[in-house]
Amino acid sequence: MIPTTPVPAKDGIANPAPLGLCAFGMTTVLLNLHNAGFYELNTMILAMGIFYGGLAQVIAGVIESKKNNTFGLTAFTSYGFFWLSLAGLILMGKWGWFTAPSDGAMAAYLGIWGLFTLGLFFGTLKLTRALQIIFGTLVILFFLLAAEHATGNESIGKFAGYEGLVCGFSAIYAGIATVLNDVYGKTVLPLG
Repeated sequence: MIPTTPVPAKDGIANPAPLGLCAFGMTTVLLNLHNAGFYELNTMILAMGIFYGGLAQVIAGVIESKKNNTFGLTAFTSYGFFWLSLAGLILMGKWGWFTAPSDGAMAAYLGIWGLFTLGLFFGTLKLTRALQIIFGTLVILFFLLAAEHATGNESIGKFAGYEGLVCGFSAIYAGIATVLNDVYGKTVLPLG
């Protein structure tokens, strides 16, 4: 049930961070359940990547720009477009529109996202401990996935799947904590 008395936003614009964090986290968990070997890559993951991980995060990033939050704008829109590009890489190859990326190309793709995320991680050092955990585990995840593609070692990818679950669940926690802390007007779930 949606509360009938909304918590007023200080600047008239609701906080988009919970949407972006939950969109990132839930999509990351579902993809990494696949990476850990629980099920095959399927349309559920791709649909989440396009619509929730992708579009919802881009929307959250645009709202962050209205709140004058450069970090939120950069992070949410970038990772939203990461999910859209990842789904595009997979689908365009499967549909025969273009040649599917080689393992070397995927290692480069994931590696550059790891470097980008490392840069953002340094920004989290001025923010909450929850964001530090999310971005720190995401750096590790990208580099593990890049290493899997560079070496062909599937056990690295399986380990990355479990590490990615930590990252994804951390983001879900931070998103829900932000909502609950907002609704109750006090710290219900700490963010550090």
